Amino acid sequence: MLQGPYSSLDRDRPLIRLPFTSFAVGTVLLPVTGLIACLFISLLYHFEDATYTHCKVPNYLPSISAAISRVPERYIWRSCIGLHSAPRYLVAAAYFSFYRERFARRLPERLLSGLVLVCSLAENTGLLLLTYVSSTETYSAHKNGFIVFIASSLLHMLITCRLWYVIRRHYVSPEEVTSYRWKLRLFLFNVSCCAAAAYFFRRHNNYCEAGVYTLFAVSEYLVVISNMAFHMTAFWDFGGKEVMVATPPEDKRY
Repeated sequence: MLQGPYSSLDRDRPLIRLPFTSFAVGTVLLPVTGLIACLFISLLYHFEDATYTHCKVPNYLPSISAAISRVPERYIWRSCIGLHSAPRYLVAAAYFSFYRERFARRLPERLLSGLVLVCSLAENTGLLLLTYVSSTETYSAHKNGFIVFIASSLLHMLITCRLWYVIRRHYVSPEEVTSYRWKLRLFLFNVSCCAAAAYFFRRHNNYCEAGVYTLFAVSEYLVVISNMAFHMTAFWDFGGKEVMVATPPEDKRY
């Protein structure tokens, strides 16, 4: 659970107590480290297989799906995403609680905060699906997981930017202004990268030009990295909070 540094739960017995800033950094570093490791291993040991496409033209970088579909890359990526998924669900619930408090008397924003929660849960679930069902195992399930992940991710970022626009107008603090600005920048950058990835993917399939699939792969990397960076803005949103796992005192046990 998320608590302020001087909350009443300080009277309980803390088992784990971690600043949210460290919690956020650790959560984001898991998929970043996994992605870098998978790309490095794919290029070093599985270059021909990972960069092969049906067009059979020169290609220099693997797509993320290709980079995480072989062994040991598959298990590295699954481990990193599996470990980072539980904190992501926790953060989704924390944001929902945060929005409900901020928008207690604003019905439209309260409804949007519920939709953000649904999108966040769907995004994380879609990521788990495309992670644990690789493209070389069941392509349709992997594809559907990818579609759910991208669609819910874009909608989540869009609604989040809208909510923080309202927050910036009514509850101004330096951290909230910084958070809103970076959220908006990263959302626009993410949309641009998604459009570029779709363009290069379609162009590769239609014309089979050398190197175009590499441009698709780079665009795909940027989509994932900007998505991670967007979630990293929680660093400002909950900077003064702590993540605590505690046991109740003796007089609260029944």
